[in-house]
Order: sequence, then C-alpha cells, then structure tokens
Amino acid sequence: MGIFFNRNESQASASRAQVVSFLNQKGGVGKTTMTFNSAHALAKQGHKVLCIDLDPQANLSLLFDIDRTESEKFHIHHLMVNSVRELKPLHVPALIEDVLETQNGVDLLPAGQELSGFELTVAGVSIPRQLILKRFLEKSGLLDRYDYIVIDAPPTLGLLVVNILCASQGVIVPFRPDEFSRKGLSHFHDALNDIAEMGITESPRVLAHIPNLVDTRRKQEEDDLLRIENELKEISPQSKMMSPFMNRVGLVKGQAQKKSVFDYNSKEYTELQEQFGDVAHLIDQWGKERRNEHFAN
Repeated sequence: MGIFFNRNESQASASRAQVVSFLNQKGGVGKTTMTFNSAHALAKQGHKVLCIDLDPQANLSLLFDIDRTESEKFHIHHLMVNSVRELKPLHVPALIEDVLETQNGVDLLPAGQELSGFELTVAGVSIPRQLILKRFLEKSGLLDRYDYIVIDAPPTLGLLVVNILCASQGVIVPFRPDEFSRKGLSHFHDALNDIAEMGITESPRVLAHIPNLVDTRRKQEEDDLLRIENELKEISPQSKMMSPFMNRVGLVKGQAQKKSVFDYNSKEYTELQEQFGDVAHLIDQWGKERRNEHFAN
C-alpha cells in the first residue's frame, strides 16, 4: 500500500475502489452465482477485484472452495469486529492478509457462521451501527488496493444488509420473474429510500435489475417478467434492465465444480460469458463515470 502514499488527495480518492453489491432479500434467485461470475468477468477485463462474502450461509466462499463455517479460522466477521474500538474484548489476532484468499486472480474475504450474530454483537456500540462495514473498508486500506469490491449480500433486510447498502456506491439486483420477487423488489426499494432518509451516507445507485434463472417456456413466468419490468420502470427509472439469464445447465455445472463460466472453452458457455461480460462492462462504465465526475469536481 505504500505506493499510494505519494499521491495527492485528489488522485487517491479518484483511484479508490468502487463498491458494488449484489442484493435481493429473496433467496433462490441465483445471486451468489451472479456475484461470482461477474467478479471473474471484471478480472478478465483486467481489473483488480475483491469479493466480500457477507452471507452467513457462505455460499460465495464455497464457490471459491473456502469453508470457514466449521473451522477455527478467521473471516470477515472478525475483521469487522476488530475495526470497532468499543468491541476490543472481542478482538482476535487476525489481519486482512490472514483472512484473504485468492482464486484465478480474484481475491476473497470469506464468510463464516458468526455473521448470523453480527447484529447482536454490535448492539451495544455507540457508533452508528449502519456504518461499521463502510468504516472498516475506509480504515483498512482495501479501497486503495482494488478497482472494484464486489459484495454478496444475505437474502434479508437486516443490519448486515443495511451496512452493505451504506458501504456500496452501486447495487445490482438479480431476481426471478415471479410474484414473490415482485413483492420483494418493492420492499428492497423501500429499504433504499430508508437509507436516503437516514442522512448518514449517500444512498447507492441501482445499476441494474437482472432477470435470472428465467424459463420463458412457462407463460406465467413470461407474464410476471413483463409485469415486473413495467413496475420497475416507475420505481427505478434510472436503472438498467439487463437481458434475462436463462435457466442454463452450464451455470449449475459451473457451480457444482466451483468454476466460473470463464473456466470453460465449450461453446455451451459462450453466451453466458458474453452476458457476464456485459454485466462487467456495465459496472466498469459506471465506475469510469464516477471517477470522471470526481475529476470534474
């Protein structure tokens, strides 16, 4: 990190990582697989990428072939707790380098079961509990080490997700085209409005909604997708609606083998590679716009 010390303040903040979270309060929408492959697509395009798994189920960590759920090793929960001075009795001897894992050019801060007790752990602190993750990223130096930090969020709207929203500048929302997702998307946008009303940090921008695991052979699913798209145009007119990701065997195969779609040379994966490349391009275009805005100001 010493290479950053000679930069002036303007250059340092402009070079900072953009934080993007993949989030949906409804489970079973393929959010983790979307996070995993989009992060690898960004890395394929030459970016330095850090993934943070903040779901206590630790599925993203498992895709990296890392299992901290039944081990005594440290993970992201410990790092966040270590960053809160008031929680000193709970601090553990763990540095970021002790927790960091790497796979195919993508770094990971893995999750563990202790994350399920995060809200209780920080219940008594006097600092804004919503900003623990944001302040951890700022104090740790991670923002100066990466181009993009990609977060996999749990399928809830609890304190962990509020922390993720407060720490993120951008959000991508995968969803299934069904009635449950339609209601969940409305609740999610209500939560975004709540973040804005708190006034403690800038609300993240919704970069895209992504229909995922779509089977257009089902007429009801096609109708639900059209209904959701129309409603989102009113709720979030500035966000992009990406082309649907179909329910493909390739995604299931890659997940089972703990590989990204870019690890395969088969034509079976060409369309998936292009689609995840489009997601990465969307993120990068947004990141460039943010950096350009900073220089313009």
